[in-house]
Amino acid sequence: MIRRQRLAAGVGALLAALTAGLAFPAGAVADETTASAPKVNLVLDVSGSMRAKDIDGGTRMAAAKQAFNEVLDATPEEVQLGIRTLGADYPGDDRKTGCKDTAQLYPVGPLDRTEAKTAVATLTPTGWTPIGPALLKAADDLDGGTGSKRIVLISDGEDTCAPLDPCEVAREIAAKGIGLTIDTLGLVPNVKMRQQLSCIAEATGGTYTSVEHTDELTDKVNQLVDRAADPVVTPVATQGADSCAKAPTLKSGLYTDREEFGQERWYRVDVDPGRELRASVSVAADRAMNPGHGVLLRAVTVHGREIVRGEAGGNGRTDVVSTGLRYPKAESDEDEAPAETVCLQVTNSFSPAAGVKTTPGMPLELTVDVVDGPSQASDVASFGLGRGWWLLGALVLTGFLAGLVWGWLSRWRVAVWRTN
Repeated sequence: MIRRQRLAAGVGALLAALTAGLAFPAGAVADETTASAPKVNLVLDVSGSMRAKDIDGGTRMAAAKQAFNEVLDATPEEVQLGIRTLGADYPGDDRKTGCKDTAQLYPVGPLDRTEAKTAVATLTPTGWTPIGPALLKAADDLDGGTGSKRIVLISDGEDTCAPLDPCEVAREIAAKGIGLTIDTLGLVPNVKMRQQLSCIAEATGGTYTSVEHTDELTDKVNQLVDRAADPVVTPVATQGADSCAKAPTLKSGLYTDREEFGQERWYRVDVDPGRELRASVSVAADRAMNPGHGVLLRAVTVHGREIVRGEAGGNGRTDVVSTGLRYPKAESDEDEAPAETVCLQVTNSFSPAAGVKTTPGMPLELTVDVVDGPSQASDVASFGLGRGWWLLGALVLTGFLAGLVWGWLSRWRVAVWRTN
């Protein structure tokens, strides 16, 4: 009996040890996953000016609430999301008190959609616009963890609590090196607000977007929240030259540069036989622009002959203009054929609005990718038609034959008519 009891106790202890051994690694994995989860803090301006009724017939606050509800429904499960307000609680005239009016409405963490929506529903436009203090607190909310960190600031006016300049606050946050990006959205923007929100975004490598409709606000916030869940790719700073001969040689990767109005930037890429160059460029309109502008990306030889180009135009209502190109290098009969140096030229036709500073240049993002080429690289670049060249030839031949048949039938009908 004693032996049986000892055996049962030993088996129980072994099972307990195995259970504990399995449990701890699982907990460790869970902790590691939580630590690396992407975090987003939505910072919403709830100052008194959000009562204005100029967005789709309703108030700015109503548009923000509707957008938030849709964003909360669409937030990916892996994203830890929080909501911070500014100007939501103090209705008085004391500036010192009003400039401290920022609070975490919903803590950054796993999202309970019902609880977050209930919190958003209680908001009422109230007080001041302490953007600087709110950004400092929002950065603290995202402290810890190794995943991407993003603040999305939605405001309808510039900060009212200087001398704590929000742009300087953003630079201070960027200087900490914690990998935090601030994106800004301006509701019904004016010049001063655009300048301030653009400066905040630019200081941390974020984006500024002007918004005048509810669906635009929803789409942009959704896009930024989804972007937080994407793998983090850090662009490499480079400096293009004013000619191909002086241009830096780039490998596959993501690069950032700046381009002034009407300026051209040159880069070089080596393409081996049987490989394909894929390049794209985006130029951000980070300040007020005149309508009607474009971006041109050209691939040319070192002797200046154009190989292929990509171009795109804007109408002044977009914040980024992008274009791209592809160039497949045909296989060579030589065993060790040298790579071809392709020169990439980026030019723009942007022009600044009156009173807008032209320096520094506009943010430019260039993606370069050299991949295995298609099986018949020489066929792909046939006047930009690829294998559609054969389809075009078939259509031309069909049209020619149809014309002959139609002409013969017409002449036959005329002959019959004359005979009768």
